[in-house]
Amino acid sequence: MELIARGRDADVYALDGARVLRRYRDGAPTRLEARLMTHLAACGYPVPQVHEVTDTDLVLERLTRPTMTEALGRTPWRVGAFGRMPGGLHDRLHDRLHAIPAPSWLPARFPAAGAGAGQGRVPHLDLHPSNVITTAAGPVVIDWRNAAAGDPAADLAMTLVTVGSAEVPGPAARFGRGLLLRAARRGSGTDPGPRLQEPIAAKLADPDLTPREAAWPHARLDAPVNS
Repeated sequence: MELIARGRDADVYALDGARVLRRYRDGAPTRLEARLMTHLAACGYPVPQVHEVTDTDLVLERLTRPTMTEALGRTPWRVGAFGRMPGGLHDRLHDRLHAIPAPSWLPARFPAAGAGAGQGRVPHLDLHPSNVITTAAGPVVIDWRNAAAGDPAADLAMTLVTVGSAEVPGPAARFGRGLLLRAARRGSGTDPGPRLQEPIAAKLADPDLTPREAAWPHARLDAPVNS
């Protein structure tokens, strides 16, 4: 099999022109992830088609277009449009008219106040530009390993913290990241401010975090919600 991508937790191999195999290196709840993607697809949310699943592997639809990160690198002048994309994808999961309810079998994380099992929405909790594939039919969201039942505000807050803490080279790239963050926040109808401190604390607790990666969340630790 041809290795075509290597992520933080998994390796991705090409099986043929239409399918890839995603293999987790340390084990993962693959059956839960596959079940959730099937649920989301049935609700009309853009996710890869699930073909097969085992305890370690997922066989998924192959998406050959670039990730949002790659597309942004090729056309950086479109940073505003790309920045609004995660906010729009977030709202497709969570807005009041079309929100996808969390199924009762999905574990909870960052629960909304008063929400019990099977309540709340389906935060992806890792919805950053490298997990969005820009296909001809529109953006498709991959890597649902961290998804849980919970508060939509925590989902957008996690996106901001993940993108904000990413190490980028040089002042021009950091300026572009700032534009991306502002566009993502404006592109969603959800206010992430009330849940921002929890992802910041989780990020800062990561023992592998470098000083440069820690700079953005550390500057916002215990800051007012609109900072």
